[in-house]
Amino acid sequence: MQDKILILDFGSQYTQLIARKVRELHVYCEIYPYNRYPAPDASVKGVILSGSPFSVRDSGAPVPDLGLVRGRLPVLGICYGAQFIAFSDGGDVAPAATREYGRARLDTLDVSSDLFSGVSEGTQVWMSHGDSIQKLPGNYRVTGSTADVPVAAYQVDGEQIYGIQFHPEVYHTTEGKLILKNFVDDICGCRADWTPASFVEEAVEMLRSELGDEKVILGLSGGVDSSVTAMLLHRAVGSSLTCIFVDNGLLRKDEFPKVLSSYEYMGLNVKGVDAKKRFLDALAGVDEPEEKRKVIGRCFIEVFEEEAKRLKDVKWLAQGTIYPDIIESVSVNGPSATIKSHHNVGGLPEVMQLKVIEPLKLLFKDEVRKVGSTLGIDRALLGRHPFPGPGLGIRVVGEVTAARIAILQEVDDIFVRGLVDSGLYEQVWQAAAVLLPVRSVGVMGDERTYENVVALRAVTSTDGMTADWVHLPYDFLSRISNEIINRVRGVNRVVYDISSKPPATIEWE
Repeated sequence: MQDKILILDFGSQYTQLIARKVRELHVYCEIYPYNRYPAPDASVKGVILSGSPFSVRDSGAPVPDLGLVRGRLPVLGICYGAQFIAFSDGGDVAPAATREYGRARLDTLDVSSDLFSGVSEGTQVWMSHGDSIQKLPGNYRVTGSTADVPVAAYQVDGEQIYGIQFHPEVYHTTEGKLILKNFVDDICGCRADWTPASFVEEAVEMLRSELGDEKVILGLSGGVDSSVTAMLLHRAVGSSLTCIFVDNGLLRKDEFPKVLSSYEYMGLNVKGVDAKKRFLDALAGVDEPEEKRKVIGRCFIEVFEEEAKRLKDVKWLAQGTIYPDIIESVSVNGPSATIKSHHNVGGLPEVMQLKVIEPLKLLFKDEVRKVGSTLGIDRALLGRHPFPGPGLGIRVVGEVTAARIAILQEVDDIFVRGLVDSGLYEQVWQAAAVLLPVRSVGVMGDERTYENVVALRAVTSTDGMTADWVHLPYDFLSRISNEIINRVRGVNRVVYDISSKPPATIEWE
């Protein structure tokens, strides 16, 4: 049985990062809303309470029932979690005289505490709070202080309960990983055996048991998640898996034959479907972003359903769902407001009466790549930038036509190849070229032109939740701009997007 840590989410922006850091210690963990977590079984060795944008004094503040875990398992409260535990036991939490945001140092540190074993006195930590614990209950003792916060960390005498006012999961807490390791390994006694290889072994065994010899279909996209899903299923059920790769006319230049060839080389049973005309016809006259996404999603479902029906006795639909998708759907406040609809095969299981299998639903994106490497998938495929499900259809701002897609494919190809050739590709999390519904005046060969404007975008990110623009070298941008304007007929101006997420999104539509 896999040892496990439960993380109770109070709505913090850092909750997923806590989970990622715990898993980097090779310990499995799961995130649950604070008010909807399961009764711990024997596999659960400890519980972490996340931070929160709320104050414990707010009327609508999260109030968890810790009766299932307190006194039975070690508990670590982080920021709001620490304040809640102290407050619920009769401590005093109030607005801080000096609010701490950013770097601070634990000038006083009780290294005799199991939580701080091996941690340096004066170690740097990252604070982000407006409240502070002013007074602790009687059986609590202070284990860490900063210059401005007397209670930066505490421990409850007679219980394995620990509270810290700072965030050990962020990079700026220099010994945060050691603090988490002390809690997870030493205090909770977890075995550090959660590895990509162990995941593959367990997943293959589970898939064989659940699927037997029943047939499975999977829609491939050419991206990392669907590719790793395919290889994991292929290892488990072999020829019982059929993959469908649809050319919707919105792929990158020459991507359909290249990706199809690479999948066949990997030994997968893949059927390629040319549906370019169908998608482009359906998109004619559509310029609103959400409507475009819906049209593309509907067409994909129609094509996928038609192709799947040609296969006999299919019982399962496999999907490349990953853990952030699951977390989002059961978040503290319900699913987030729709910024944009996601491109998936929603509705197909019900229409075709298929059961759904999601082999990667417990993994984060970086873990998916590690599993893919364990499965022997080519590094070039695993390192590919994320690409939106609707493809270039949402990178042509405004109406999508075959001519505008062709222009964008050429621009995109020059930009991406340029990043690769310059050794910049792996420094970028996602790169995109966007064709704008704008024309500008230019001069080419002593003649006036009035042609298209394209925007280039490159961002760094961990999981796409936030992103910052990449400071690409000026000489690179200059060279790429010249090459695009000289080689792509119909473009006479190139701009570079320097907005971050938030407030902007990574894609323009």
